[in-house]
This record gives sequence, structure tokens and C-alpha cells, in this order.
Amino acid sequence: MNPKSDIFLLPFFIFLQVGPSPPEEGWQVYSSAQDTEGRCVCTVVAPQQTVCSRDARTKQLRQLLEKVQNMSQSIEVLDQRTQRDMQFVERMEVQLKSLENKFKQVEEGHESNIARQYKSIKAKMEELRPLIPVLEAYKADALLVRQFKEEAANVTELLGSLQEQLGGLDYQELHSRVMNLENRLRACMQRLACGKLTGISEPITVKTSGSRFGSWMTDPLAPAGDNRVWYMDGYHNNRFVREYQSMYDFMTADNFTSHRLPHPWSGTGQVVYNGSIYYNKFQSHTIIKFDFSTSLISRSRQLDFAGYNNMYHYSWGGHSDIDLMVDEGGLWAVYATNQNAGNIVLSKLNPNTLQIIRSWTTNHPKRSAGEAFMICGTLYVTNGYSGGTKVYYAYSTNSSTYEYIDIPLTNKYSHLSMLDYNPRDRALYAWNNGHQVLYNVTLYHIIQ
Repeated sequence: MNPKSDIFLLPFFIFLQVGPSPPEEGWQVYSSAQDTEGRCVCTVVAPQQTVCSRDARTKQLRQLLEKVQNMSQSIEVLDQRTQRDMQFVERMEVQLKSLENKFKQVEEGHESNIARQYKSIKAKMEELRPLIPVLEAYKADALLVRQFKEEAANVTELLGSLQEQLGGLDYQELHSRVMNLENRLRACMQRLACGKLTGISEPITVKTSGSRFGSWMTDPLAPAGDNRVWYMDGYHNNRFVREYQSMYDFMTADNFTSHRLPHPWSGTGQVVYNGSIYYNKFQSHTIIKFDFSTSLISRSRQLDFAGYNNMYHYSWGGHSDIDLMVDEGGLWAVYATNQNAGNIVLSKLNPNTLQIIRSWTTNHPKRSAGEAFMICGTLYVTNGYSGGTKVYYAYSTNSSTYEYIDIPLTNKYSHLSMLDYNPRDRALYAWNNGHQVLYNVTLYHIIQ
């Protein structure tokens, strides 16, 4: 049957693709056939004249949506931690005001000799009095976090609606709102960045894998969207680092990229920082900086006088003589020397040259420490690695002073061989007897 020459076009429809768009322009034949009367029937895909997947505005809007979603996750974490800290702040505020009222009652209603017994305590109260306006400021910051959360939700809803409607809201206006929110969030997080450790949460078991000893971490200086997890099993004579693309992949799959280091590591004190891994070369006091992007050693340097090869290890052993760590201030090395009688030495390192910027000597024996980590320039040390564990010693590099503290640390699986702080996540990463564990931390912020 000879088809007639006229063409009947079915009602056309438009496909919006999430992936790359096809290279062809204009009208496209999707399928063709003949109807019962012999006419050609074509289903075509029409190009959209205003907004399509290749339109730069839509791509920017999609990127904005992803950015706001990432911001929303950060705000959610900040909100949860702020609410937890607020409970601590509110209890402290009630206790301070109650104590102040009691002092007034004692002074007004008791004999002078009883009042004198409270004189020294009152002096302490006067020292605490400036904390009350600080607590008020903290509550205001908590309200600000909640406002950020609401604004992020509003912007996310607008972006989602915009994607559905494919137009309507001015891109520049939307971009300005997102940038403003991001800047305010960053300023808030910087304001709340540092503080004194006052509490450690119950552990969150992320995964069970590997041997009894090891280390795992994320990069605190990774760019936005880079959520890779780095994993090193064992404490000596190993040189293979696993790279997982995300925390979700680490938790749910066993797909990873393996990186072979030029030298094996010693201990579990490795740290990934700004795209490179810093580690102690096996059976030496040499620190190596290995760049993952080039697969080359970019710097190596001896840590002069540092004990190694189980000379000054943590109490659990494992060649843990040199422990590298990071905090809000940068890269640190924790070790011990004969010159300091085997007590802990703390050195700030230049991450590019590995040169020591400054060192502090402490009075804490390295072999008596279970594990250690840095937060905001303060070294925190645990009293052991098994059984009942707590953080009990803190050395501040800001004041070059130490104090004994008592912060419980739930040692769920009874053998800590790695405990490191990540300033981006504001969390402790731990390797606990073949379990990869996270702890949230509570920091008391003095807002300037």
C-alpha cells in the first residue's frame, strides 16, 4: 500500500533529561509508522524554546539546589549540636542564678560568722558572673541557627518549585539569596568554631571491618562535595590506603580505590589533610607527605629526637610513637623524646614543608597515655585504651598550661587504637577493636 503524502503529527511531548542532552538540535523523529489509512505517523520530540537541560540557567539552578541542600545538611548538624549544647547552657544558667540567690539569702538572713564561711565561695561566684551574658549571647546564636534552618528550607522549596515550573523566579535574585544565606552561615560557624571540650557523645558505629588496629578519616580541608573516606588497616608494615567515594559507600558497599604508598606506615597516627596523607614511615622518625593527586611524595622530613619503633608508644603499643593530627589551627605531631624524659612533646608543623613551627613540652608520660587528639589548640589525652576510659588531661598551647579533667568516653568495644578529631565535622573518629566509630563532641564557646 502506498502511503499518502500528508503527515499526521501526534500531540508532541518533551523529554527532560537528568543526564547529558543529545547533540542534535531542532525537531527529532522519535518513532514512525503507518496508520490504518496508510498515512505516515511520526512521534517527534520538540525542542523547548525557553528552558531546557542544556540551558545555562537551568544548570546553574540545579547547582544552586545542590548547594542549598548541602548547606541544609550543615545547618541540620549545627542545629542538632547547638540544641544539645543549649541544654548544657540552660542548666548552667539555672545553676548560676540559683547559686547567686542563695548567696544573697545567706548574707541577708544569717549571722556574720556563717556569712564569712561563704565569702570565698562568693568570690568564685563573682568569677562566674560574667558567664551569664555569655550564656545569653549563646542563646541568641541558637535562635540564629534556627532562623538559618528555616531560610534554607524556604530557599530549597523555591528551587524545587522552580525546577518543576521551569522558570518564573529571577535567577539573579535567587542566587543573591543563596549567597547571602551561605555567607551568614559561614560567619556563624566561624563564630562558633572553637571552644573547650565539655562532653563526648555516645559512640555511633559506622562500620565493622578490618583487624583490631587501624585508622580511618575524612579530609577536613576537602572541597565542597568531596566526601571521600580514607581507610588504613593495621598499624605497621602496610602501605595500601583505601579510598571510598562517600560515607554512604563506606557504610554500604565494598567498592574502593586502592593507593599504594611508597613506604609502609608505622602506628595509626596517619592523617589526610588538604589532599595529601601525612604518616610516619615504618621504623623511623621520618614524616612523609604523599599527594594522592600525583601519587608522589611531595615532602619528607625527620622529626628530630622523636622516639620511634615502640620506644615511646601509647599504652596500647602498636608502634604508636608518632601521632599526626589536625585541628582548627592546622597540622600537629605528638611524640616523646629522651630530652623530655619520655614525656609528650607537641609540635605545630608547616603542612607544606613539614618544618616545626613551634614545640611545647608537657609533663605527661607518653607511654601512660591511651590516645590523644587536638581541638582548638588543646591536646586532650585519655587515661587508657581499654575498659573504662575518659579524657583526663588537657594541655593548652594557647596558655602553655595543663589541667586534669574528667570527661567520660564510652569505649564500646574495649580497645581504642585510634582517636582523632575532624574540625570540619566537629567529631571524633575512632578505631575500636575492628569497628569504625564516630563521637560527637560538645564544645563550650566563649563568644568574643
